[in-house]
Amino acid sequence: MDSILFRIPLGAWVDSALEWIIATFGGFFTVLRSIFLALFDGVSWLLSTPPFWTVIVVLCALAFFARGFKLALGSLLGFLLIYGVGQWENAMDSLALVLVASALAIVISVPLGILTARSSGASSVVKPVLDFMQTMPAFVYLIPALLLFRVGVVPGIVATIIFAMAPGVRFTELGIRGVDREVVEAGHAFGASPRRILTQIQLPLATPTIMAGINQVIMLSLSMVVIAGMVGAGGLGGDVVKSLSRIDAALGFEAGISVVILAIFLDRVTASLGRRAEATTN
Repeated sequence: MDSILFRIPLGAWVDSALEWIIATFGGFFTVLRSIFLALFDGVSWLLSTPPFWTVIVVLCALAFFARGFKLALGSLLGFLLIYGVGQWENAMDSLALVLVASALAIVISVPLGILTARSSGASSVVKPVLDFMQTMPAFVYLIPALLLFRVGVVPGIVATIIFAMAPGVRFTELGIRGVDREVVEAGHAFGASPRRILTQIQLPLATPTIMAGINQVIMLSLSMVVIAGMVGAGGLGGDVVKSLSRIDAALGFEAGISVVILAIFLDRVTASLGRRAEATTN
């Protein structure tokens, strides 16, 4: 009989730590669950309540503002295809999940990126954590999220935030550290406070890089839609999971192509807004 020389009960330690966290901070996670659920319900209501054509007009207007007529026309055809294959409500639910998770990830990651850019000590602590978050398989995040927030859209949002926030931190730090030192030193020479140097010199000059990070946060959030569907988040991910269980290629393709259309729309719009910010900075 084969046997290993020694066994480290790492999994059991993690399990015990999770049990302690649930027993100690259960009330906190219940409140957090209610907040995330309220945010999702609000955005979902905003996207799902108006007639579909109203939402399409607004989204196409956003595409026209960001990049012009071609993107607006492409977005119109894409959203009409989503409606035509009967995935409009699921697409709006998935878009709501992506918007909420991305917004929360950006709110956490940009200040953290500023902190790591201004403190080498904080950077040396945060970087290994980000490496861990990016390399850990996304499915693993769902297990503690399920234990802490139960089945539904909330564990999907939490897992998406953890998975998607790393680029926001890295790009913000990279952008601020990449600002010309002579410009920063000139600010010091004129007696500007650290706060004014950050808000009036470093952040404006780093905006294109920060926008690239936000683009990556949004795209990674969208990539979690299907995984979130496995814990009951619904939306397009829910239909992809159903198609896998039923081996329903038609349903899977319709939900999958809808995810692709949303991804292209969000990528092009955020990338174009980033280029606009870069042009303004230059």
